[in-house]
Amino acid sequence: MAKTHAYAALLRGINVGGHRKVPMADLHGLVTDLGHGHVRTYLQSGNAVFTSETDDEDGLARGIERAVEERFGFTVDCLVRGGPYLSSIVGDCPFPAGRLEGRQLHVTYFSERVEPERFDGVDRDAHLPEDFRLGDRALYLYTPGGIGRSRLADALARASVRKGLVATTRNWNTVGKLAEMTTGEPA
Repeated sequence: MAKTHAYAALLRGINVGGHRKVPMADLHGLVTDLGHGHVRTYLQSGNAVFTSETDDEDGLARGIERAVEERFGFTVDCLVRGGPYLSSIVGDCPFPAGRLEGRQLHVTYFSERVEPERFDGVDRDAHLPEDFRLGDRALYLYTPGGIGRSRLADALARASVRKGLVATTRNWNTVGKLAEMTTGEPA
């Protein structure tokens, strides 16, 4: 019997402002129809947890992207990350996550490793006390007032900064929950 791996699919930009609607029951069905096991969705923001025998995260993501386009008629970017990676993101957090509210800390997941030079044009001092740190294919973002009013989040989301990358952001509560759902270990 082949070994199965637990993954989280992170769909970018669905169910935001009434656009690109994907009901979670439909997302659950879509991932199940692709042959994946133990499918669960989390929140309405495009998170699905599942198991698969493959270890090809990029291939899994492309399969979900194609299925969303076929079923819903629009394209959506998707990143798939395994449980051990998601747990390492929680464990490697450079900010005191245990002392912060979930809305104050976010992780932006990237499609590939990002070099620090990509962010040279972002004036960190101008955005204090907001701050960010790079991790493994991820960016940790501390926004004490929340991400909705964050000028630093806006600067980091500029096309010139994210050019050529797929990027999707989750708040710390979701980061921890997805790690827990894919490993069975509380984050």
